[in-house]
Amino acid sequence: MSSLFTGPPTFLIGMMGAGKSTLGRRLAAATGREFVDLDREIERRTGVSVATIFEIEGEAGFRLREMQLLAEIVTRPGLVVATGGGVVLDPLNRARLLASRCVVYLHAEPGLIFARIRHDRSRPLLQVADPLARIRQLVIQRDPLYREVADLVVEAGRDATTIVKELKQLLPSPCTH
Repeated sequence: MSSLFTGPPTFLIGMMGAGKSTLGRRLAAATGREFVDLDREIERRTGVSVATIFEIEGEAGFRLREMQLLAEIVTRPGLVVATGGGVVLDPLNRARLLASRCVVYLHAEPGLIFARIRHDRSRPLLQVADPLARIRQLVIQRDPLYREVADLVVEAGRDATTIVKELKQLLPSPCTH
């Protein structure tokens, strides 16, 4: 889908399982914009899964790919972008997100995240003995960083249609029109 939209991309950030991809697709459709999921785009470009990249290159290799793609994406107008959950770990990524000024943090409690992804074996960071404890640890680490770059904080776990309507009303018009 090509968009005539010329404003900055709208970014959806948050923990894995918060609903960034689902909401991103719906927000893009509701605003006539193109949707990009950074993790899926990395997979498309490399031809392998995120888990395989982690296995071969480690987390550092994946984060480098993520940083390079984000640098490209922030220059493309008319997008709704779902980032990976760890995109905020890099200070340069946070600076790029801050500069875009259309960032939505989908906040989700650890219990909700665990309920949504407990059977998903494709999440490299959760291949540990206690995934819920790992999720709690990641939330403690990342929540302040998400809030640092977010223009809006929206609670996940509600009906996606309701959240999209809310976002269309709350985001500044250059982000949604």
